[in-house]
Amino acid sequence: MNVLEHMERYGFEQLSVYTDPGAGLRAFIAIHDTTLGPALGGCRVWAHRTEDEALMDVLRLGRAMTYKSAAAGLPLGGGKALIMADPNTQKTEALFRSFGRFVDSLGGRYITTEDVGTTTPDLVWISYETRHVTGLPEAMGGSGDSSQITGFGVFQGMRACAQEVWNTDSLEGRTVAIQGFGKVATFLSQHLLEAGAKLVVTDIYPEKLMAARQLDGVKVVSPEEIYDVPCDIFSPCALGGVLHKDTIPRLRGQIVCGGANNQLLTEEDGERLQRRSILYAPDFIVNAGGVISISCEIGAKYSEAAAKQKTAAIFDTMQRVIATAKRQEITTAKAADRLAEERIASVRKAKRVFLGHHS
Repeated sequence: MNVLEHMERYGFEQLSVYTDPGAGLRAFIAIHDTTLGPALGGCRVWAHRTEDEALMDVLRLGRAMTYKSAAAGLPLGGGKALIMADPNTQKTEALFRSFGRFVDSLGGRYITTEDVGTTTPDLVWISYETRHVTGLPEAMGGSGDSSQITGFGVFQGMRACAQEVWNTDSLEGRTVAIQGFGKVATFLSQHLLEAGAKLVVTDIYPEKLMAARQLDGVKVVSPEEIYDVPCDIFSPCALGGVLHKDTIPRLRGQIVCGGANNQLLTEEDGERLQRRSILYAPDFIVNAGGVISISCEIGAKYSEAAAKQKTAAIFDTMQRVIATAKRQEITTAKAADRLAEERIASVRKAKRVFLGHHS
């Protein structure tokens, strides 16, 4: 890929590349936009086959974080980190402490946190080298694992979509097909089962399917079958790029709402969903619970009650996106983008005043 051309086209500020052979570190940090504040974004650990694949992933994710924080009304910009490694076999203290030093070298322009392939103990290792890390254990003054509140936010987004499609925010009796049964999907499923929904679940890892089988009201299918499952809601909760010209025609539900980032492979896929009369909940709107929770940790004592209250507002934000899409006759994906872009543009107009030097 032509990296500079891509960065210019999509408004990126910075891409940093790091290696530390002794620690086994090969990493990228992409900072997309810091108009609203420092770039917040998770550290993903994933064994991409090629550097181009890893680069595209970290850039797409970094840009999505800008939109996520902007649409959620947070004083944060967007960025992302990616460590090229196998999360099951190659994670070490040395790897994360080395990464922490590189985060620290950015002087607070980028704040890291948990993502696919990282856990709270990994963040503790990072914290030994930098204070620019969030999502630490509650015992260390942090917000802990944000997956729980992210799942709660996706559930609120589903309720808003149900209100639009079925004139009720109740999900009782509805069938939800969940692709990927990681931490966010596990917490989401608890809300759905309590609400009386039925679940059909898949994952590529047998141990996660085993966990799903322990739950009442859950059916397990193979990863390839999930697109063809008769359902009311399709919920992508694994990796991105799963909705495209080959998979969208197979969907059997009326709503797409899940926790995965960058679910649409291309912009045209939002239009493909709309042509099929499938209501799409833009991922960065409904999966913002984690970043909302983490924002409550930055510069203040963390309050779980405040984080949950702010995350509940995802219901209202999703309703605004739906209303904008209908009013402007555009897809919900474009309506969500406009919501974020308008906020960034308005703040960018504010005059910058020199406030003196601060030690």
